[in-house]
Amino acid sequence: MTAVRAHRYSVDPADLEEFLARRASLIGTVRETHPGLTATLLVRLDDGTYTDTWHWSGERELNAALAAIATFPEAPLAMALTSDATANNGLVVDQR
Repeated sequence: MTAVRAHRYSVDPADLEEFLARRASLIGTVRETHPGLTATLLVRLDDGTYTDTWHWSGERELNAALAAIATFPEAPLAMALTSDATANNGLVVDQR
């Protein structure tokens, strides 16, 4: 079953370009070491916050990447440009 990690946060508009570059670097590094990452989707919402959803081939792959988060130096660099961050994990039960 596909697993998802959904983040919600704010990014100062002045930092958006740098954030996108850092996020892309993080995604590349994660994919190199954890090929279970199948897709990512960043959405700017009407209120100016962002949802950042990472899709994984399974819960085991998601948990392995989370356990290795300290080995990704790009993670704190990207997240340093966000505020009010929250994250939730879940399993896809229906997709059409």
